[in-house]
Amino acid sequence: MCSIFERTIYPDPESEKAIMGSVVYCIHHKEGCQWSDELRKLKAHLNTCKHDAVLCAAQCGAMIPRVLMQDHLRYTCPRRRANCEHCGKEFSGSALEEHQGNCGHEPVYCENKCGAKVQRRHTQQHVQQHCSKRLVPCRHCGQRYTQDTVSAHGAMCSRAPVPCPQRCLAAPARDELDAHLRDHCAAGSVLCTYRDAGCRFKGTRQALERHTEESSQQHLALVSALATRQARQLESLRSAVARLSVNYTGALVWRISDWAAKMAEAKCKDGVELVSPAFYTSQYGYKLQASLFLNGNGAGEASHMSVYIKILPGEYDALLRWPFAHTVSFTLFDQSSSPDRACNIVESFVPDPTWKNFQRPSKEPDALGFGFPRFVSHEMLKKRNFVKDDVMFLRVKVDPSKIVAV
Repeated sequence: MCSIFERTIYPDPESEKAIMGSVVYCIHHKEGCQWSDELRKLKAHLNTCKHDAVLCAAQCGAMIPRVLMQDHLRYTCPRRRANCEHCGKEFSGSALEEHQGNCGHEPVYCENKCGAKVQRRHTQQHVQQHCSKRLVPCRHCGQRYTQDTVSAHGAMCSRAPVPCPQRCLAAPARDELDAHLRDHCAAGSVLCTYRDAGCRFKGTRQALERHTEESSQQHLALVSALATRQARQLESLRSAVARLSVNYTGALVWRISDWAAKMAEAKCKDGVELVSPAFYTSQYGYKLQASLFLNGNGAGEASHMSVYIKILPGEYDALLRWPFAHTVSFTLFDQSSSPDRACNIVESFVPDPTWKNFQRPSKEPDALGFGFPRFVSHEMLKKRNFVKDDVMFLRVKVDPSKIVAV
């Protein structure tokens, strides 16, 4: 035990000499140093090894490999001195880092993305005065557009002044040009305000004023003639509409509304007669009309409802055979909610050829016609749904199987 301890404290000179003479690599071999030699020479090598860290030459306190010292002193050392590449001022390392990104002389892109690069200190002035993407108002309409599009807008702006195509001195806004040409242009030709009545005058506005003052009698005659023509046209149109609305089927479904009021009037006054629209047995046939006395007539007065058929003077009576020989039927509809339970009242007759009511009518039709004075009693009207919602329906039908028209 003592001999081993002693050998530890007092190493063997021969062994130590052998160790110091062994070949070793630089401790920075992994960093790229290729040196290798005896161990005793390692310390001297490290004093010059470019990969060995030494204190920063600018005394910032950092340990920097010799090979990186120049880069450290130039770029990263907080105690370095450097000039800003934009403004040229000298700063310490930390101050330069703070200065970068804020230097007023550094070129930066315009925030409006116009593509221009300007010094940071001039950006506000550029945005307000020179930027092609800045918003500027149109001097005509006041709407705001980017500087590079306001000219194109001006060529289309509705409020931009345009020269009058009639070469008058006015320059109306583009959207007022039509009104100017129509109502105000002194150089344009205008038509007389009575042109629709037939006046053919055409000239300047000054000439039109003189023409209007001097031609009042002529204009009055033209307007009078126009009114006459329009009256004839209106009457022709009314006749055409009336012909289109005429019933040529030989059957009329007559809707009598406000039945209660009309019945009350019939009971208060004598001879109150309701007449239906006229209808025809065919397009060129007989012209007929139904007649109704709600409070009765003749034998049915005050107890029954009376119904009649009248033959009216028609346009084609000269081509028809007389006397009238069609079978005529009257149907009073029961408006029951269940059609299967409805009970209509039907009466019909075959005209008597000797009866004067069926001869060719004169210009004034027969006052009464022919029909049924006691068609349906007032009591029967109350028993069923012949009157519903204050409305009654009566059908008058001419049998088409006995057409005797030429």
